[in-house]
Amino acid sequence: MASAAEQLAANLNFGALAKSEDLKKRIWFTLGALIVYRLGSYIPIPGIDAAELAKFAAQNSSGILGWVNNLAGGALGRMAIFALNIMPYISASIIIQLMTTVSPHLEQLKKEGEQGRKKINQYTRYGTVFLAVLQSYGIAVGLEGQQGLVADPGLFFRLSTVITLTGGTVFLMWLGEQITSRGIGNGISLIIFAGIVAGLPSGIAGLLELGRTGQISTFVILGIIIMAIAVIAFIVLVERAQRRLLIQYPKRQVGNKMFQGESSHMPLKLNTAGVIPPIFASSLLLLPITVANFSQGQGPDWLNTLTALLGHGQPLFLVLYAALIIFFAFFYTSIMFNPKETADNLKKYGGFIPGIRPGDRTAEYIDYVLTRITVIGAIYLTLVCLLPEFLIGYTGVPFYFGGTSLLIVVSVTMDTVAQVQGHLLAQQYEGLIKKSKLRGSKR
Repeated sequence: MASAAEQLAANLNFGALAKSEDLKKRIWFTLGALIVYRLGSYIPIPGIDAAELAKFAAQNSSGILGWVNNLAGGALGRMAIFALNIMPYISASIIIQLMTTVSPHLEQLKKEGEQGRKKINQYTRYGTVFLAVLQSYGIAVGLEGQQGLVADPGLFFRLSTVITLTGGTVFLMWLGEQITSRGIGNGISLIIFAGIVAGLPSGIAGLLELGRTGQISTFVILGIIIMAIAVIAFIVLVERAQRRLLIQYPKRQVGNKMFQGESSHMPLKLNTAGVIPPIFASSLLLLPITVANFSQGQGPDWLNTLTALLGHGQPLFLVLYAALIIFFAFFYTSIMFNPKETADNLKKYGGFIPGIRPGDRTAEYIDYVLTRITVIGAIYLTLVCLLPEFLIGYTGVPFYFGGTSLLIVVSVTMDTVAQVQGHLLAQQYEGLIKKSKLRGSKR
């Protein structure tokens, strides 16, 4: 028989959204914050020639700058105040997470609960500012190195660029935190989501224009649409997939009462690493292309050869991309989930996996299961990320959403919908409690 919570979830009605004033305020706040972000992505930094910048952005569309520009909704190509987007914050978060495995101080903070989490968040903010300053200074120097791109190069231009871009990143970091606390969904993820989706209309228009001019047949366009729907459905299926380990708790006595043993489940996600492996792999592989584009073909011969081999659809690019995704999937999973720590916590609270001895044997079993499902998750990430590369490299069809972008869009959408459902479910609980109080008062 289904529990009361399961019955409420099954009967959940989105028509109740109109009655939830708090949820509507959160949704409107989120939309307003995202509109502010999109407006800021059109405000350029001072001292840039717009015409020359457009040419430069077109030349570097295949490198890491083009990839970041897609995530930023075109803000980097316009060299707007939000050109760095939220990427320094994501990089700082990943670095802090990696350091928790080697730094005893950060590892201890991670175990201290809410206070430790606040301290780690503070370190992440400091790291964001530091990375934003470095990246904005590198962008300023790189822009000065391009002929005719900067109207008045010099110290003042570098200083103003660093202040503007760093301030834009810090503002976006604050805006994301405000969305998380006062809006709906994860603010940082929604900012990236908005940047990716902002370029979708132009991508669809470009694809239809190719069909109108006869460069692509109607059957190819239909095939792309069907494939995109199938890939999205596949991502939703795998992202929701779990391997549940049965956890049993023994009987316990509290005072004069004896409580029966309880059973629970430990959910292990099929894709524990999320979108981090494709992000890391793309950054590393696109770095040589970016350096070659900045040097405008005047670099050493080995760099030009490597750039040609790492082009979209080239065998070396596909092999290295798949290998790096698999490597980072296992590496990041080992950081995010510690079987030994999980087994110790189970043993501390009396929980055990039926048929497995508590302690080291439980840790070995969890690690064994986690390794097997990570293999499936790594293969899934590789397939999703390589499919657009095959499409671009071998058919010449422009596919706006790469594997990383698709994963981000689908994951953020699922997380936001889940939070909306959670608010509606809480409202239904409040309604049931009010009804029960009214009935009790009448009696």
